Amino acid sequence: MDTRQLETLLAVVQHGGFAAAAQAINLTASAVSQQIAALESELQTDLFDRSRRPPVLTVKGGEMVRSARTILQIVNETKASVSGSKVRGTLAFGTLRTAANSYVPQTLAAMRTTYPDLNFRLRIGMSEQLMSEVASGQLDAALVADQVTVPSGLNWTEVLSEPLMILVPAGTKELPFEELVRSIPYIRYRIHVPLARQIDTEMARLGAEPRRVFSVNTMPAIVGCVEAGLGFSVVPEVAMHGMKTSELGAFPFGNPPIYRKLGVVRRPTSSRSAVLDSLTEALSSYRTSKS
Repeated sequence: MDTRQLETLLAVVQHGGFAAAAQAINLTASAVSQQIAALESELQTDLFDRSRRPPVLTVKGGEMVRSARTILQIVNETKASVSGSKVRGTLAFGTLRTAANSYVPQTLAAMRTTYPDLNFRLRIGMSEQLMSEVASGQLDAALVADQVTVPSGLNWTEVLSEPLMILVPAGTKELPFEELVRSIPYIRYRIHVPLARQIDTEMARLGAEPRRVFSVNTMPAIVGCVEAGLGFSVVPEVAMHGMKTSELGAFPFGNPPIYRKLGVVRRPTSSRSAVLDSLTEALSSYRTSKS
């Protein structure tokens, strides 16, 4: 097994076939087939199901692809370390949508000072899906909420404890919550995630029965609706970062106020441990600096 074979394997997966991979990496289709065949012979297992067109990965093939990504990352970082080069390559990081507007992008931007040659690939998704991709090696780490169970084999480190906030349009800042619910429509975060369920549960516990409900499935759209005076909503504080909310009213939601925690989930061992440590610290520091 050598790195050329692993690179060829990843090229086949990335480009969807042997011929396409050959063209992308400037090899003949025959050379690509020979490298994959040699790798399969050494591993004593089929990596592709060749009865299908184009060939698709077998279960063992999928495992090998994940291992190949890790191996090549370690090799590249070792070369950089030994040669005294700076950290290079791409850090694949996942985040919840509510933190993707400003919090995570601003943190990644701040890290460029320390790691100017490091690129970032940002993946936005739901906590369960992001953790699955961390476990499988598709992501180096992810920012996820604490309302979901962290799978065994992954570590979760808290970086943020934030209040949920009632966001109200101009002219309604002085209304008590009970009167607010009766007076203007409620803009509901309608998406199947723990945050939405948490908000719905507390609204029910408080006995809040809004006179009209608008359903919206993104936080920027919710803030825009409130800003336009369409109603009030409940949002996590971090979702307000980077948005125009200065003219709006905001106060804690819940009795007592409800908080949610976000943390970085990662594998216990990683060739990028130092970078991930810096990212975790930067996420905590950015939050502190905005308080």
